[in-house]
Amino acid sequence: RISKQADTEHLSRWEMWRTISSTSLRKALSEVKGLSSYLVLWQHDIHSIEGKFGTAIMSYFSFLRFLVLLNFIIFILMFSFITLPIIISKYGIFNSTIAYISPENIEDVCTIYEPNGNKGLVYFYTYLKDLLSGTGFLEVTSLFYGYYSVDAVWVSIMRYNLPLAYLLTTLAYLALSFLWIITRSMEGFKQNLVHDADPFQSYGNKVFAGWDFCITDPNAARLKQRSLQYELQADLQDEKQRQKIAERRMEEKLRIYSLRTIINIIVIAILSGCFYSIYRASVFSQENSSVSIRDDTRTNLDTGSANSLFNLLVQYLPSIVITLANFIGPLIFRILIRFEDYTPAFEIKITLLRCVFVQLASIGVLLFSLWSQISNCGSNKCKPCGYNYKLYPCWESDVGQEMYKLMIFDFIVILAVALFVDFPRKLLVDHSSNKLVQWFGYKEFVISDNVLQIIYGQTVCWIGTFFSPLLPAIATIKYFIIFYVKKFVLRQARKPAAKPIRASSSNFFFLVVLLIGLLLAFVPLAVSIAHIPSSKACGPFMNFNTSWEVISDTIFEFPAGLQEFLFGMASEAFAVPFFVILCIFMFYIIALARAHKRVVEMLREQLV
Repeated sequence: RISKQADTEHLSRWEMWRTISSTSLRKALSEVKGLSSYLVLWQHDIHSIEGKFGTAIMSYFSFLRFLVLLNFIIFILMFSFITLPIIISKYGIFNSTIAYISPENIEDVCTIYEPNGNKGLVYFYTYLKDLLSGTGFLEVTSLFYGYYSVDAVWVSIMRYNLPLAYLLTTLAYLALSFLWIITRSMEGFKQNLVHDADPFQSYGNKVFAGWDFCITDPNAARLKQRSLQYELQADLQDEKQRQKIAERRMEEKLRIYSLRTIINIIVIAILSGCFYSIYRASVFSQENSSVSIRDDTRTNLDTGSANSLFNLLVQYLPSIVITLANFIGPLIFRILIRFEDYTPAFEIKITLLRCVFVQLASIGVLLFSLWSQISNCGSNKCKPCGYNYKLYPCWESDVGQEMYKLMIFDFIVILAVALFVDFPRKLLVDHSSNKLVQWFGYKEFVISDNVLQIIYGQTVCWIGTFFSPLLPAIATIKYFIIFYVKKFVLRQARKPAAKPIRASSSNFFFLVVLLIGLLLAFVPLAVSIAHIPSSKACGPFMNFNTSWEVISDTIFEFPAGLQEFLFGMASEAFAVPFFVILCIFMFYIIALARAHKRVVEMLREQLV
């Protein structure tokens, strides 16, 4: 009995110590988590915006923060695996050496590439033009594809295959972006699904369980109150619109559907006009700027800054036309959407989709016009090299320069609108008693336009990173500055949208549109990597017909058994059964989801 009491006492002490230890550990982890929240980028700023302007505008700034982090990670990838090995080898760190590519079985005319590095006397405006257009001194730096004409980097006896690393890193940043977007969108999808399934349940949760009782700071409490207020306004606005739709008569429905059909025809006409204008501007720019770029030094010395400015305008003509289309198109779409009588949330979605076709497809039109010039093989222009080597001896760098110009010009336009449109309008409204000025008032912070701006810039970055490996660094700096510019403009010169929007649905839809931009970026990259012959005068793929050939060339170096296994996986004998099994599994998942949905409906009926 005494031994049993001692065991019981010993166990109780052990359990007590374990309980105290677990409690202390949880408390320590909670404090660490609380401290780590201060390390999250712009955490305080985003919470402040949420309280003052609502969760929908907060979701825009949260989305902007996500893109800053994404581009920073992509930059780390590209710099670590592509740029850093060349820097290490050039300075001989770790006894490393560099092996430049020697052209093999290539016509001499294909290897002629003489980028203008601004040798000799150079004027200041030439440097400024080069900085804006990516030519001159920038063309021969690590910013562009042509700099990486390296076959391998040797560190002691280890060989680092740079062409293979270049292609695999490109595939890695695309895969990383895809997986990260899918992961983030899943949470928004779940919230959307729950809200759409039972709007009353979402409303009840906000009323009875929306408050955070851990809040003790009065400022935090006010921010939370405003956040809940905006969410409830969005719910009530949606419910009001649903009731209005349910009460429509047949004549009213016919009128609305007819009007929507006419408006959609107008939208298609506007899109067609934008695409044709971009195509013509791109062709004109390429035909009139290719020779002047190559002879930039001579031109500047002969004709001075006026001709240099004209050349800069010619080079930027596609960017200017795209920007005008991106400005005029959404402006017309916002006017037309008012007559279509949609809910506020759906208005944002349909406007975003229409603007996506203007902005993202405009990049496709620009690239198509570039490819048509690169692959223009009339009169045997492409016979020795497989592409138009006279106009584009290093066509990848030329595409990289176009993407660079789009990125820089987009940033300049965003800053110019803030400085020369938003703030003058604020000053007029604040200091003028004119009725017309007061009627215009502050400009609304239109979420769809602002989201589309950064999605457009991100799509340019995804496409351009293959041709300009350090472009993600520029995108990171650009979005970092834009965050503070937009925050300042929102607080000082803009007002929130008159129609409140739910953050969960808008956040999810932003990611869906971003995913569309990523999928569209896959197409030009796939064509450039697998279809168009790689430049024979520059870059890591000089000795390959296409960039993708480096993969098959590497596989041929593997043991025979591994080669057979990999080629077997790529064959139709493996692909067809795998696709069939994948379809069966997908149908099983769909059937399981429907069964779960029926169970949820039955349980909900029982609860009622």
